[in-house]
Amino acid sequence: MFSLKGRVAVVTGASSGLGYQMAKGFAGQGADVVIMARRLEKLEKNAEEIRAMGVRCLPIQCDVTSTEQVEKAAERVIKEFGKVDILVNNAGGSRNAGVLDMTDEDWEFTINTDLTSVFKVTRAFGKYMVERRYGRIINIASIFGQVGNTAINTIAYHTAKGGVVNFTRAVAAELAKYNITCNAISPGYFETELTKDTLDTEEFTQFMKATVPLGRYGREGELNAAAIFLASDEASYITGQNIKVDGGYTSV
Repeated sequence: MFSLKGRVAVVTGASSGLGYQMAKGFAGQGADVVIMARRLEKLEKNAEEIRAMGVRCLPIQCDVTSTEQVEKAAERVIKEFGKVDILVNNAGGSRNAGVLDMTDEDWEFTINTDLTSVFKVTRAFGKYMVERRYGRIINIASIFGQVGNTAINTIAYHTAKGGVVNFTRAVAAELAKYNITCNAISPGYFETELTKDTLDTEEFTQFMKATVPLGRYGREGELNAAAIFLASDEASYITGQNIKVDGGYTSV
């Protein structure tokens, strides 16, 4: 069950954190993996570790906010593997400020990185899925795409991730006729390279314990199960959905 043998999975933002963890999760289920990010040295190291799991792995340096780089990356994947079966839009970043303090520059950076890039990557790889009448698109959103919060002022990130959730629904409806599913995963508080500085503070830890029913941060690999399931043939009748992996944060 949930075998991905013979599949080709593309994961953006895979130089570290949740992206790299999901890439390893797919490899563990037998998929060949393409890992994309801006830091080539990290990608090459990660690719060596994934190849040691007995699958092929192609690292591609790519800024997902660049239309040209994204299109070239998609062309390279098709040249190397002949297809793409699974696409995970995971790359992201945020410049945090509240609505009254956010600058135009920081707003545009966050929206471009967390929302517009999802559109660009989906457009580039989706056309190859349409040709083959098969695809699994998984967009990494956030609990902050569903709710506001009182711990961090991050208006642009909330806005972008809310957009990702509804982008997911729209793509699911549009591409269903091509046997392509599109779903989102909304992580809660996971300890990663990107979030470490925020989560490691005593103030935020106390906030987390008061608001997350399981009373802890997400651990390495705990997002993988949802991604593997949505990428599998067993999830073929699930599309347009948003799975929250958040320790119960959005349930209360």
